[in-house]
Amino acid sequence: MKLYIAEKPSLGRAIAAALPKPHKNHKTHIEVANGDVVSWCVGHILAQADPQDYDERFKKWSMETLPMLPQQWKLIPIARTRAQLTVLRHLVKQADTIIHAGDPDREGQLLVDEVIDYFNVSTAKKAKVKRLLISDLNLPAVKRSLNSLKNNQDFMPLSISALARSRADWLYGLNLTRAYTLQGQKQGYNNVLSVGRVQTPLLGLVVRREQAIANFISKPFYQVLAHLSLSQKQDNENMCFTAKWQPSEACQQYCDEEGRVLVKGLAENVVARINNQPAIVEDISIEQKQQNLKFLAFNLSSLQISAAKQFSMNAKLVLDVCQSLYEKHKLITYPRSDCRYLPKEQLKQAPAIINMLAGTKLPCHEQAKNADASIRSHVWNDKKITAHHAIIPTEKSPNNINLNSFEKNIYLLITRQYLAQFYPVYKYQQTKLTVKIAGGLFTTNAKVEQQKGWKVLFPSNDKASQHETNQLPVLKKGQHLHCKQGELIEKHTSPPESFTDATLLAAMTGIARFVSDENIRKVLRYTDGLGTDATRAGIIDLLFKRNFLQRQGKKIVATDIGVALINALPVKATLPDMTAQWESVLTAIAEKNANYVSFMDPLISTITDMVTEASQQPFSGLPKVAFKPKRARRAKKKMTSNT
Repeated sequence: MKLYIAEKPSLGRAIAAALPKPHKNHKTHIEVANGDVVSWCVGHILAQADPQDYDERFKKWSMETLPMLPQQWKLIPIARTRAQLTVLRHLVKQADTIIHAGDPDREGQLLVDEVIDYFNVSTAKKAKVKRLLISDLNLPAVKRSLNSLKNNQDFMPLSISALARSRADWLYGLNLTRAYTLQGQKQGYNNVLSVGRVQTPLLGLVVRREQAIANFISKPFYQVLAHLSLSQKQDNENMCFTAKWQPSEACQQYCDEEGRVLVKGLAENVVARINNQPAIVEDISIEQKQQNLKFLAFNLSSLQISAAKQFSMNAKLVLDVCQSLYEKHKLITYPRSDCRYLPKEQLKQAPAIINMLAGTKLPCHEQAKNADASIRSHVWNDKKITAHHAIIPTEKSPNNINLNSFEKNIYLLITRQYLAQFYPVYKYQQTKLTVKIAGGLFTTNAKVEQQKGWKVLFPSNDKASQHETNQLPVLKKGQHLHCKQGELIEKHTSPPESFTDATLLAAMTGIARFVSDENIRKVLRYTDGLGTDATRAGIIDLLFKRNFLQRQGKKIVATDIGVALINALPVKATLPDMTAQWESVLTAIAEKNANYVSFMDPLISTITDMVTEASQQPFSGLPKVAFKPKRARRAKKKMTSNT
């Protein structure tokens, strides 16, 4: 008998639908006509053991027992799914062949692998386990996946990476939460000080941003524009244009690090010098340019960022909507993907997907009608694919499905991003002009569109280039012009902006920008971040639930409790440097470029040092809080499952 173990019931039923009928449907599994069985986990059905399961001494929170470092890691059944675990144990024992059908990511890989390991499956039987990768729950896609089973051993690096992450969260979260909570109690703060490998640096980003805004002092800076015409008598507005002064090397002492002029008198002097003065074209270049599509297909984080910008949807809501589109409606592929590329094999389905979208009753039908399936963008790259690919629409039509407004908005974002891969390049003519007036250089640019291409799908993204409205006359190098007048423009430096759902997610995905240690920043790739695509929404949501973050309109700001916690903790625990580097190593493990020991050994050493540091932390800035034993016990119990 073959036993298929899916990650959740919906996936199990989709697999069974592609297997021989008739079926015998049970609450915990499905028997198919040829004797094979499909069963499932219900998400995680095993959890990391609590500290007291390792040693009774760990039941009491005490500095003397820290750090807690299990020598032999344990998993325990989750009470609410214990019955399903019992059924799986019986089925695994009966099975000749096991087919791993967890979700196609590192958490999905570990989830089923740890169940197989928990049952002590023999080495020989484990070596024969197959891997079924499904990112589309529609019947044709499931059948294709069933015909291309992989060897599960090939995916062990994914599982090891997830295992390392899980154990790191246990070690870091439990040890440091206990250490800092115990120190806080000495100052009268008798509540749990929750510390996490990801949540605390993320909270630190928000706190520091708000502190930067509060301490910001706006400063004026000045720009000079020259209003130019072809001649002194030229009155035709179409023959007039403006150019902006570029301060010379001698003026840099009066500028800030971004080249902005800070001394008003200098700018006023330039204006006075160029009024009603002759000008000459110092340099002019005209180039025919084209821009390939810069938008890859979505992974979860990029989709969440886009939805936050366009629809003000928070990350958790976007994930929930995606799960509905994937599991309930079967309209999109696997949503918890961290990949933005597509395999070349998927090109075979592209014409069918485009034709289906062209026949929908949604706005995407016009976009699909103008798509050209023969165009190949750089999204098609087999070398960039791991266990999953980017989120795209399936071949199933939404016409007979009643989508709510959230589902419709997310579906249209995904379809547009996919269809854009089949649009031509954007073409334009760019003119760069340099003019000399009274010894000073002034520049301007002009752009003339020649082929809209893929930009027709992204009108809002074209706003940045709309400032290039100069209509330049036909000019040549050495041509004499006239500066009718100079204009002084006073502007003011702006404070950094508070985080929003979109920018906080972007900060998590591109954390290297916020890393202070130059050496660590060098080892991080652009895509290395805090958390994973699948966990980021939950981490942000967790900080809100713990009352560390709050919303002010679209802004996300820290509460007084969140600020007090960050101010009380050692700086090392609140910066993303260390955890960002850990994420980089976890990714390297998944890609077979690092191993478990190379990650865990330095981690244990770091945690040991941080526990020692915590015992010396005064926490003088924490408020006095009365002890709430029931609430504290509940919070303690949750520590093992949070990052």
